[in-house]
This record gives sequence, C-alpha cells and structure tokens, in this order.
Amino acid sequence: MFKLFKELFNSLKQRYTISYIDLADTGETNRLHLLVAAPIIFLFGVIDLLVIFIFHFHDLRDQLISIIYFSIYTIASIYIYIHAICVKNVSREKAYLLKTIPAYAIIFISFGAAVYNFYILEQPFNGVLIVFITGFLTLMTFSLSPFVFFIGLAITTAVLSPGIIANFGVTGFMDSILSGILIFCFSIYKRRTEKRHIIMLKKQKKNLEAKTFGNFTLIYEDQVLRFSRTKSLELLGYLIYKRGSSTVTKELISVLWGDHADSARYGSSLRNLIVDIKHTMNELEIQNFFVAEYNSFRINPEVIKCDYYDFLSGDPKAVKSFAGEFMSQFSWAEEVAGFLEQKALTN
Repeated sequence: MFKLFKELFNSLKQRYTISYIDLADTGETNRLHLLVAAPIIFLFGVIDLLVIFIFHFHDLRDQLISIIYFSIYTIASIYIYIHAICVKNVSREKAYLLKTIPAYAIIFISFGAAVYNFYILEQPFNGVLIVFITGFLTLMTFSLSPFVFFIGLAITTAVLSPGIIANFGVTGFMDSILSGILIFCFSIYKRRTEKRHIIMLKKQKKNLEAKTFGNFTLIYEDQVLRFSRTKSLELLGYLIYKRGSSTVTKELISVLWGDHADSARYGSSLRNLIVDIKHTMNELEIQNFFVAEYNSFRINPEVIKCDYYDFLSGDPKAVKSFAGEFMSQFSWAEEVAGFLEQKALTN
C-alpha cells in the first residue's frame, strides 16, 4: 500500500510540479496582481470599520470581534502591498515563492472570513459562498500550488462541515464536497496547462537569441528581427539588460529620450513602441517573451538565449567572447560595458 501511494505521489509530482526558477515570471505576474488586490482589500476593511464606528459607536464592546476581524483585513492588505513592492527585484530563484506568499495570505484570510461569517455572524449561506467564490477567484487571478491550496480548502471545509450538515442537511454537505472537488480539479488542470506552456517556451528558447556583445541584435529562427520603429529595438535591449525585472513607463521614457523627457509628451511615443513590439512578436508567433502589464514592462529571460546572461552565470565561452563592448549602439549601455569589463577581469 505504501509503495502504491509513493508511486502515485511521484507520478503527480512529475506531472504537476514546476520548479521555482521556471515560475519566476509567473511570480512577477502574481506580484502585479497583488498590487491591485491589496488596495481593494484595504478599502473593504476600512469601510467596514467606519460603518461599525459610525453606527455602533455606543456599543463597541459588542462589536469587538468584528473590529478585530476587519482590522486583520486592513493590516493584512497593508502588509501585502508593501511586501509586493519590496520583492520587485529579488533573484529569479526566489522570485516565485516570495512574490506569491501574500496570495496565499489572501486565500487563508478569506477562508477565515468564511468561518467567521458562518459561526460568529450566524450567516451560514454567506460563509459557504465565501469559501467557493474565493476559491475560484484566486485560482483565476493567481498561479498557485494546487496541493497547498487543497490543504487550505480541505481544512476549511472540515471546520464548516458540522454547521453545513446542521443548516443545509446531508445534501448540502455533499454539494459542498462536490464543489471543493471541482475547484481542486480546476487547480490541477490550470497547473498542468502552465507546465505545458513552460515546456513549449523552453523549446522556443532554441530559436530566440539576443546578441548583446558589440551591437545589440535579436535573432529568431536564424533571421534578424526588424521593427517598424528604431527605438523598439532599444526598448527591448534595455529590458533584456534588466533580466526580467519590471520597468515602469517613467523609467523607459528616461532611458529612451533622456532624463528630462516629459512623460506626457513621450507617453504616446512609448505606446507606439509597445504596439510595434507586440505586432512583431505576434507575427512571428513568439510567445511570452515581451510582457506588458499594469504600467509595467519586462521580458521573460527564460525563453531566450543571451550571451549577457551566459556571461553573468560564469560561462567560460561567453566570458571569452566579451571584447569590451555591450549593446554599443545605445549610450546608456556604456556603464554596463564597464561593469562587465571589471567582472571579466575577476573571472
């Protein structure tokens, strides 16, 4: 029996587990979604606290549990937002884990809210609804481990089970179990889809290459990429230099048009570059390389071969190929070339 369970576990692990380094780009997407979710949760907590203090000012003692409950929501939302900002530039090995932890916090706080509504507020229907709406919404919004998610869902369902049976009968309990199974199956399906997508992107990496030593050149299937606008290539060059870190509009405008460039004036020019890059990538069917989300722009370094990345990882061939020039057609790259020269001397 033990051997059977072990084989089943290994089979599931092989089929659905994705390494943290492969999920680094997905972790960044999770972080950006948290920057939107945190203010919404904050408003929810603050508004509910204001309602309590306005309408129950004379009996605040009776509302102590609700005050604690909504205070937790408010404090958690502040932590989530600050955390999401602070982990922007962590290493790719730690990126997914650090950028996704607050998403799990949202889930477990929401599961706690379900228990609170069910037993404390004596609103069983709302409690059950919160569990399953939270489940579907978080799975649609974030990339999460289905097994960690399942543990939280199973514990919450177990805690609610006596109340579900008492209020909704055996039929209601079975419906809850079925809903939980469906949510778990959806999480498994999503993770499997993510893994297939990552495998496809790794195959794409064999055909997409960035040459940064000397003049910057992008090559796909042995053909040099051409863009309609000259600064489109420079924009991609800068994002490749950033190695997957998110870059905001203001920073890109400063790099492309100078430190004193007016954001309002050059904002439309930047948008034209974004459209040009997306159009070129779509025509060549290059997927998940250039990512534009919520005033945040980056590339996925896991889907491209690059001499600069090989150099930084200490690859002897890449170190030997560096001759003192890095993206030499771009003025901002001069300082990077100096840094690489110093690094080459120490290798």
